[in-house]
Amino acid sequence: MQIWQLGYNLVIDIYKLTEKFPKDEKSNLISQMRRAATSIPINIAEGSTKRSYKEFLNFLSYAYGSAKELEVLLLLSSDLRYITNKKYKQIEKKLDELMAKLFLFMSNIEKRIKDKKYNFFRKWRLF
Repeated sequence: MQIWQLGYNLVIDIYKLTEKFPKDEKSNLISQMRRAATSIPINIAEGSTKRSYKEFLNFLSYAYGSAKELEVLLLLSSDLRYITNKKYKQIEKKLDELMAKLFLFMSNIEKRIKDKKYNFFRKWRLF
């Protein structure tokens, strides 16, 4: 799934980005950013194994919530000058793309819940 790959790549970017943060942020901002970023592909992957569209949608919602959390944490990092404006815009663009695609995918799943036309297990294999 493209959204899983985008999320996974974002985790790598966030880990690299936070390596340069002040050491006193290790137990706060660094940890929160890494957990929020990691939560995105983890929830997409876990949700893809569920037996119903509704369960899958719940996990996609968790992933979307983590993306929104990361959005705030990135803004805070920029305002605290832990990252440059250029780096902020690069990461924000990737996050925006992921959130837009994730939102569209969630809308598609919601429609399928209503239609119930597709075989869930055949359609949503992750790997």
